[in-house]
Amino acid sequence: MKLGIVGLPNVGKSTLFNAITKAGAESANYPFCTIEPNVGVVAVPDERLQVLHEMYDSKKTIPTTIEFYDIAGLVKGASKGEGLGNKFLGHIREVAAIVHVVRCFEDPNVVHVDGRIDPMSDIEVINMELILSDMEVLERRIQKTTKNLKGDKSLQKELDILKKVYDFLGEGKSARAMELDDDEAAFVKTLDLLSYKPVIYVANVSEDDAADDADNDMLKAVREFAATEGSSMVKVSAEIECELSELEDDEKALFLEDMGISESGLDKLVKASYSLLDLISFLTAGEPEVRAWTIKRGTKAPQAAGKIHTDFEKGFIRAETIAYDKLIECGGNLATAKEKGLVRSEGKDYVVKDGDVMHFLFNV
Repeated sequence: MKLGIVGLPNVGKSTLFNAITKAGAESANYPFCTIEPNVGVVAVPDERLQVLHEMYDSKKTIPTTIEFYDIAGLVKGASKGEGLGNKFLGHIREVAAIVHVVRCFEDPNVVHVDGRIDPMSDIEVINMELILSDMEVLERRIQKTTKNLKGDKSLQKELDILKKVYDFLGEGKSARAMELDDDEAAFVKTLDLLSYKPVIYVANVSEDDAADDADNDMLKAVREFAATEGSSMVKVSAEIECELSELEDDEKALFLEDMGISESGLDKLVKASYSLLDLISFLTAGEPEVRAWTIKRGTKAPQAAGKIHTDFEKGFIRAETIAYDKLIECGGNLATAKEKGLVRSEGKDYVVKDGDVMHFLFNV
């Protein structure tokens, strides 16, 4: 899964990226210090893996991962090539979802590209550039479809949808905020519009506003806007995340407790990402290794098996599965779990659930 971190210059994108990936992307107090996107592969925190690791004394434990792309700061006019905009928009096109960082704190020592702190204005600038880019794509598609319509009247429905989306974008609204029926949504998804990509708005706050019960007017405005387009919002202090990245796990817990924060920004981002993209994890466990595998919710057993190896899907016979909680109740003893009827034998139509611990049987 690839997530692209975007935002105006100097809102905390690279600081956040450095903190959660420890990849050392350059972070400087001037615009466009990020030209090519830095890439960081982040292990997804999952407490279940550690429990299974200790239970089976596994030789290795492999979490699932998320790739974060630190995409350079966009500016007004990016859709017309300003600030190397076309190149940056191309990078956004490659990711599954957008992590849009907005600055929700005052600091005279950190410059802002517009000379003022206004997260809603920042959001409008970025979203408008994505919208304008999409409108150019739609203009060409509408012209082509209109021309082809003369010889193929079945294209009328497609043309109607294209015009509907174009008019909506013309109101300054992102495509993801549209109300579409299933057929329309399926077609719009094929257009690969930038403003249709799912978004997580990350409100970068000061250390004073990082506590769970802390809030400010800028943060409230971002949260309310995110709700209008069905997007997620996560509150993060990039500075605190930097401090956390230097600590050991036991020290992190104490630090967060002292700050009045229930979980790290990375954990918040991961949960929001999984929810936004409708992802779950199933598990495989044993003495050789414990591992988490990410799939879309609704994935059936053969396709889940294919995540491990294509041969597993091609030769799928059945899956032996047990819910993680039930396995823990049995102390990891599958024989006991089978005696209690907790291990199920599932066929090709079984829809995998989050936390399923699975063993696949297949023909070579």
